[in-house]
Amino acid sequence: MEVEKNDSIYGGYAGSLEMIAKSLCDKIEDLRKRKKEENGVDTIEFIQSRVKSEESMREKCERKGYPVTCETALTKIYDAIGIRIVCSFLDDVYVNVEMIKNIPNLKVIQEKDYIRHSKPNGYRSYHMIVEIQEPITDISGNKPGTFYAEIQLRTIAMDSWASLEHQLKYKKNVSNQSLIVSELKRCADEIASTDVSMQTIRDMLKD
Repeated sequence: MEVEKNDSIYGGYAGSLEMIAKSLCDKIEDLRKRKKEENGVDTIEFIQSRVKSEESMREKCERKGYPVTCETALTKIYDAIGIRIVCSFLDDVYVNVEMIKNIPNLKVIQEKDYIRHSKPNGYRSYHMIVEIQEPITDISGNKPGTFYAEIQLRTIAMDSWASLEHQLKYKKNVSNQSLIVSELKRCADEIASTDVSMQTIRDMLKD
């Protein structure tokens, strides 16, 4: 059944999604602290979470040709919950990827490494779609219930670039768009080179 425009596409789950996002962030923070205590190195600069806006979720359902329903939002679109992890160095991204895979009741169902294989526009990040078991009854009536989240991991420099590219994507009537796209691609390549250099210097300091 299609969701009416004045009804929440998340049904009664909007509050639960916020709780699940916080719970996932807390688990990552706990592992972060444990790793820092073990080796004295903090592998994360900051963590952010969000629940996809009603408008964005409706638009994504329509774009993918799915019915605009609560079931679609919770079981077919996997980024209702979004987590962003920003790191200082390239190696930290991959350390945290492995750390996340060890979270209890979490299963990785999809991974895309846009750092080693960047998108044509220069975008670089590591994406994970994860399936989470929570002590909440899901839309199918299962308890513990199954929910999904997208986790993006990137360096500080990649995050700054992505923020600027995001502004371009949603800004209308940009007169010099082709020039900006070209400049963004150039910056993305320079950032990638700088990230490698910074990682090399860090490794030299360790040695």
